[in-house]
Amino acid sequence: MNKTELIDHIAATADISKAAAARALDAVIDGVTTTLQKNDSVTLVGFGTFSVSERAARTGRNPRTKEEITIEAAKVPKFKAGKALKDAVN
Repeated sequence: MNKTELIDHIAATADISKAAAARALDAVIDGVTTTLQKNDSVTLVGFGTFSVSERAARTGRNPRTKEEITIEAAKVPKFKAGKALKDAVN
């Protein structure tokens, strides 16, 4: 499912226009992004938790030249599924 299909699904399920569904989805994505930028987490009970994880610097290898390279430390977004979501999938 891509973003357009998700907007269509939200509009049909919530009985709202596609434009309103698109604004709502954009607001949710913006809220999650803004919160993660502040290094906080977003917990949606039953669905899951979005958080930021620290990835340490490490040594990698360029597959083309086989030369060792240094990969810098980075912050990466992480998602942990909640129990209700896990149960729904299984």
